[in-house]
Amino acid sequence: MRRRAWCLLVACAALAGARPAAQAPAARRLNVVAFSSVPTFPLRVAEARGLFAARGLAVHVEITPNSPALRDGLAAGRYDIAHAAVDNAIAMVETAGTDVVIVLGGDDSMNEVIVQPGIRSIADLKGRSVLVDAPNTAYALQLRKILRAAGVREGDYELKAIGGTPQRMKAMLAESTNAASMLNPPFSIQAVRGGLRSLGTAASLLGAYQGMGAFVRRDWGRANRQTLVDYLSAFVEAQRWLVAPEHKTEAVDLMARALQLDRDVAAETYARGVAALAPDARIDLAGLRSVLELRAEIEGQWGGRAPAPERYVDSTYHDAALAALKAGR
Repeated sequence: MRRRAWCLLVACAALAGARPAAQAPAARRLNVVAFSSVPTFPLRVAEARGLFAARGLAVHVEITPNSPALRDGLAAGRYDIAHAAVDNAIAMVETAGTDVVIVLGGDDSMNEVIVQPGIRSIADLKGRSVLVDAPNTAYALQLRKILRAAGVREGDYELKAIGGTPQRMKAMLAESTNAASMLNPPFSIQAVRGGLRSLGTAASLLGAYQGMGAFVRRDWGRANRQTLVDYLSAFVEAQRWLVAPEHKTEAVDLMARALQLDRDVAAETYARGVAALAPDARIDLAGLRSVLELRAEIEGQWGGRAPAPERYVDSTYHDAALAALKAGR
């Protein structure tokens, strides 16, 4: 998948007021890395509606091809903020020794087990190839748990790491030997319309789960507190706009254009997304606890006993962002 980026480099007219442009404060640049998905769509909304610029932010967003590239870039300082499945943040702390902290929630992952049409049950995946982004994080762990619960153990199937959701969908549609993968909208919708089938959602098969979120290096967050609070304020304001019923038609049109979707696919993606997004992008601690328990069970970390989810979260930035919005900032 070719990397794509978009830039939000318009200075805030409200900050400039009647002063000459040369006197306007310099916009604070942020480098953000994200997967292109429904929970990150508020980034598109914030761009379209000028919400970052209104807070004096110049935000450059790069779409990542996979989780390792996102994690490596954040650890190296190429990016300031990452939007991905929050299990990536836990992996950075526990396996790479990078002190990152989760500052924003997102969704329940919205994943479905998508399989080739001849497969009728999870047990039918024994002896098959299943596709993942990276084998030891996030949605790969979801799939491995679902397989294990159906009696399909590691070694009974081939785990193929081929990249992000678009790549996995394309690989499944192109080659029938690629038997299964976890896909979320719009890709799960497109896959089923392309002849594949769903064996159920991760939520129905596993229960509560914290899917997407945003995380930063802890030292960067401390050094750039107000900038991070302003960024989160803009993101939450954008999500509020996105899910408001009165904006549905405009939001679906924007989604169809930005993600290059047929409008009916965009409409279905929007409907599923609105139902799955956490209000104000709050972090679901019960869902995060499930993420940790899954890692403890499947990867054997912490001696099989998951730590408290609060260890990986700093909600003070989000709290400050909500307070700013309440105050009209």
